[in-house]
Amino acid sequence: MIIVSTDKSKLDVPFIQHFLKDIYWAAGRTIEEVQTTIDASVCFGIYLDDRQIGFARVITDYVVFAYLMDVFIDEKHRGKGYASVLIDAMMKEPQLQQVKIWRLATSDAYFLYKKFGFTALAHPEKMMEKVIK
Repeated sequence: MIIVSTDKSKLDVPFIQHFLKDIYWAAGRTIEEVQTTIDASVCFGIYLDDRQIGFARVITDYVVFAYLMDVFIDEKHRGKGYASVLIDAMMKEPQLQQVKIWRLATSDAYFLYKKFGFTALAHPEKMMEKVIK
């Protein structure tokens, strides 16, 4: 049975950190840093028979803006539609229903997010960033 939960006490933080530490967008993130990001976000764990197989989190003000981050499904469970289940649960989460602008960054999963209405930025020239290395 597949379940998506926002209960942070169910999250397997070592599992999450183990995946994130080697992925291109979070390489080197420590377990302490992962815990800090969890504490500051709305988190979603996806579980198959009570074992965590994926994760995602949202940074938000609950009204104007939400940013999807750290979305992943464990490699052993990919290709079975679990990422769609996870994103669908995020989009339907009651505490996020007032959010008007959702954003994310991806290098390789456009097809997934397009199914949920995400598009390229209408005005990327208006966006700015500051990266601290």
